[in-house]
Amino acid sequence: MRIDGRHLWKALGLAGAVGVAATGALAGRAERQRRAYTPDEVRDRLHTRFARAAADTDSRRTVDLTSVESTVRQRLSRLLRRR
Repeated sequence: MRIDGRHLWKALGLAGAVGVAATGALAGRAERQRRAYTPDEVRDRLHTRFARAAADTDSRRTVDLTSVESTVRQRLSRLLRRR
């Protein structure tokens, strides 16, 4: 069976469409996983990662994380988001 130019281009176009759909599905899945975290959980994870990275670079030095108070703007936006 001989494949002419039309069939080749159709096959390439179909493969491209399948690739775009698969990429969109993976991006959507990753976005859903990202949005499952609350901002506090993300902040805690980042602090933990930073502490581990800093401890790995210099094992003699300890990293003390201090709590940061929310600004007025952050507290207001959190209150408005709940309603």
